[in-house]
Amino acid sequence: MERMKPQAKIEGEPRWPSAVGMIAIGGLFYALPPAMTVGPDWLVLVLVAVLITPAILFHRAGMKRANQVFGYLAQGVVTLSLASSLVILVLRLSSHKDTPAELLRAAAALWVSNMLVFASWYWRLDAGGPNQRDLQRSHTDGAFLFPQMVLDPELRKEMGEDQWRPGFVDYLFLAFNTSTAFSPTDVPVLSRWAKVLMMVQSSISLTAIAILAARAVNIL
Repeated sequence: MERMKPQAKIEGEPRWPSAVGMIAIGGLFYALPPAMTVGPDWLVLVLVAVLITPAILFHRAGMKRANQVFGYLAQGVVTLSLASSLVILVLRLSSHKDTPAELLRAAAALWVSNMLVFASWYWRLDAGGPNQRDLQRSHTDGAFLFPQMVLDPELRKEMGEDQWRPGFVDYLFLAFNTSTAFSPTDVPVLSRWAKVLMMVQSSISLTAIAILAARAVNIL
């Protein structure tokens, strides 16, 4: 009687790139001029660290629901912080209270934060989120059409990409292109919610680059 071969264990995608991205966002808000943040400049960094730590621990313990809740809480903190700091910065433009250096620093920090925040949203929402993607042997469906998804199955297998799934860096690359080229470039967008998020991200990036940074450069 032929013995059945055990199925290969599906390895989940690592969470540390996303955690590093969230901590980086907190660090960027710490670098903002104090007048352009809501509350103390260290508040976002501390809140992210407090929320991300149990999220990682819950993931390692296999408590996916708790991991998801704390992940979304941390995501909500950085998103609200980004929106509030952007509004404050726009409102302060007409007052001329900030130096050109402060405006440039704030615009750069918000631009990078915008890219990281939306990369985290794409990573958390695409195809049910990372916990749901961990249950799939390969990535064949989602809000974004990655190049690996359109390859012939046999070709994917020959390339060693038959079990390919997008990681945080893939979504970071997508967010970077959206913030710089204002388009998804090599990753078409399929879902309506993703299209809305990308329009919001592009609008924030355009505000930071075309209005805030340009204003500061003209003053120099």
